[in-house]
Amino acid sequence: MAAPHTTERQARARQRAFMIAALPAGGLEQLHELGELLRTAGVATVGASIQHRDQPHPNTYIGPGKLEELKDEIKRADANVVACDDELSPRQERNLEAALGVPVVDRTAVILDIFAAHAHTAEGKLQVELAQLQYNLARMRGLWTHLERLGGGVGTRGPGETQIETDRRLARDRISSLKRKLSHVRSNRTIMRAERERAHLPQIALAGYTNAGKSTLLNALTGADVGVRDRLFHTLDPTTRVLRAGGRDYLLTDTVGFISKLPHQLVEAFGATLEETRLADLILHVVDGSAPEEERLTMIRSVEDVLDEIGAAEVPRLLVTGKVDRLDAAGREELSHRHPEAIQISALTGEGLAALTEAIEQEFSRRLRLVELLIPYSEGSRLAELHALAGDLQREVTAEGVRVQVRLPAAAADRFERFAVPPTRSVARVA
Repeated sequence: MAAPHTTERQARARQRAFMIAALPAGGLEQLHELGELLRTAGVATVGASIQHRDQPHPNTYIGPGKLEELKDEIKRADANVVACDDELSPRQERNLEAALGVPVVDRTAVILDIFAAHAHTAEGKLQVELAQLQYNLARMRGLWTHLERLGGGVGTRGPGETQIETDRRLARDRISSLKRKLSHVRSNRTIMRAERERAHLPQIALAGYTNAGKSTLLNALTGADVGVRDRLFHTLDPTTRVLRAGGRDYLLTDTVGFISKLPHQLVEAFGATLEETRLADLILHVVDGSAPEEERLTMIRSVEDVLDEIGAAEVPRLLVTGKVDRLDAAGREELSHRHPEAIQISALTGEGLAALTEAIEQEFSRRLRLVELLIPYSEGSRLAELHALAGDLQREVTAEGVRVQVRLPAAAADRFERFAVPPTRSVARVA
């Protein structure tokens, strides 16, 4: 007997999607990302169609004439599901299914399905369930249309409506419960973050489009073993590792990837996770440097939009163009011309990683304060803490204690203020 997960994969493989979109302009290449999402979800794509219109049709997403054409195209392609590149209203979804005679899913439903498959931690599963419930709440009416005609009032009081309201109440109760649990998770994350802040280690967040290579970069910089696969949204749960550079320790966090048209349900549900990016001292915006220019610029804009939405617009950032091992010399030169401020790297080969760590050091060095401290011998642990914070430092052994000159972040400098002494002209370096 086949294993259950094998049967599930076979069932998913039997799903054959026909992709549709209503766009003001553009060709089928506009549906490339939806195709990648479907591939990640385990669904085959067998056809695509675009209708050029300024706004989607309010009732059926695409126009009535296009609907008739679409029926024939779906039949010829032997598709058994239609995937739409936008989020549909419940009315549009119901009308499309009735007109086409096959199930219809929108972009948000596909993304939620991927998140549900990739969530492994308890927090991740809570976040995905919350997003799914918020998305489905407005669509529950369609589940009970076969009972509505039994209503006893003016189409509102009957067993169908009673069941609808029961389901909605249960869904709202579950949403409230999930929000309370995630609030507890947020509190725990805040406590852990406060512990990290007490150590005064600079915090760096990896942000970027999904599948841009963030997890590979985290592994390359820190020696971590975070799972890496060529699929969208492979990493959902934030992973933090220590990066050692220039004698200093930095906390480097890999977070969930972004995407264009990221559903608002996910932004809200993953608030605690995305907060790691908002509260970082520095963001490394990782971009797939091997992507075509137009696609690359779209990815950059999408990430910038999400960073603005979560309140991270003011956080300093470095642009990192990765996967340059896939480019020839001319491609790299063109990339340098388009993004002169970016640091070109290949996390796979290690190229450019030294330049990246140097740029990180320089970024934080500009924020360091030079202080001179006298650490009593009874406070030996403080000296060890200074070494962890600052790496190299100048020190001189005196009768009262160890006198040091060191560059520290402002918050850490305030913490050691009680040991501050007036600066001297010179301090001998001790190996």
